[in-house]
Order: sequence, then C-alpha cells, then structure tokens
Amino acid sequence: MTESEPALDFAEIGRKLFAQNCEFIWAADKIDGLPPMGPVEIAFAGRSNVGKSSLLNALTTRKTLARTSHTPGRTQQLNFFALGPDPKEPLLRLVDMPGYGYAAVSKEKIAGWTQLMQDFLRGRASLLRVFVLIDGRHGVKDLDRDMLKKLDQAALSYQVVLTKRDEVKQVQVEKTIADAKAILREHPAAHPDVIFLSSHKGEGLSDLRAAVAQLLYERDRTIFQPAQIG
Repeated sequence: MTESEPALDFAEIGRKLFAQNCEFIWAADKIDGLPPMGPVEIAFAGRSNVGKSSLLNALTTRKTLARTSHTPGRTQQLNFFALGPDPKEPLLRLVDMPGYGYAAVSKEKIAGWTQLMQDFLRGRASLLRVFVLIDGRHGVKDLDRDMLKKLDQAALSYQVVLTKRDEVKQVQVEKTIADAKAILREHPAAHPDVIFLSSHKGEGLSDLRAAVAQLLYERDRTIFQPAQIG
C-alpha cells in the first residue's frame, strides 16, 4: 500500500468476505483427484481434534459447513469449500486438511493422508497460505514442529493459529502467544504474527478474517470491488 492509498479496514472487509455464500464443492483422497487449480486457496492444517472443522464453521458462521466430531481423524480427505457469490467462480477456496497425529484409523490410512498432504503442499500453485492450528492449551508440540518443518521444506507461507482460547486463563494468553512466536523465529516460512482465538466464544475470529482479507488484497488489489463483497 502506498502513502497515497487510503488505509483499509481489513477487519470489516474480512467480515463481509466471510459473510458470503460458502459451500462444499470437492473432496479428494488422492493427489490426482484434486479439483482444477483456479481461485486462490487457503488451507487449514492441525493435529487431529484441534478444532479445524469447528473453526471453519465459526469462521463462515455456518453450523454444519464442516463436520465436527469428538473422534480424532474424522476428516479423512482434502475437503474444498467455495467462498463467494458464485461457487463456480469463488473469491476464495478454503481447504480442510486431514488432521495429523493420532487418529482412530489404521496406520496405512494415516500414511496415505500424510503423503496426500505432502504432495498437495509441494505442488499446488494456487495455495496461498496454510493456517496451522495448534491447541492453545498445550502450545507447540513435537508433531506441530514436524508440520512446520514440512511447510518450511515446501517453501510455503504459513501462519499459526492457536485455538481454544476460552479454555486458557487470561493471564496465560500473552505468554502462550510469546512462546509460539519464539518457536516460529526458527522457521523461515512462518508468518511472524500469531492469532489466538476461540471458535466456541468467537474471540479472535475477526483477526483471522482480517488476516485472510489482507492476504488476498496483497495478492490482487482488485479483488474487493464493492460489487463482489457487498
């Protein structure tokens, strides 16, 4: 943004963006089953049961957009959602990735998911950023570090989103964020900012929506025409 350009309210733009129609359009359990590349995509990764589906539902203000379950490993493929007035030409695609770590399925299936995610992260030119969800009650664990290393190796931009803020004491919030930022300084592909949110209470959702809106604007400054986002 140049000095002559007015400052944009990305929080408000993000609110309008995620108020758009959003619907499931595609699922893929193999790399050759992905939808054709086209619109910009952002993906959500995280350990099994970290709350990816709950976040997608809260982010888009839809209760049943993504399936939620207390059984780890419920998301078993790459699920694509179209966000925008026209699902055939969306402003953005959201991608729900299979959870890594423990899941109530066979080791063979877990190995298949892992390979699918690695292939997706390495070869998807339309993938703009991965938001890595980490349980804010426990901080960055070894499995999370492994995922961050994979993203570094793929040279793919990613940003950490701490979840379950409502279950963390307020006095611990700043320390939890600072600890995560300290770890991220070791990872070259990581965005330095950390978002801490609660899908249940709605805290921090506006920060994530704003981050996505700014990301899209930096990619294409014509994307947020009034006719497109209302």
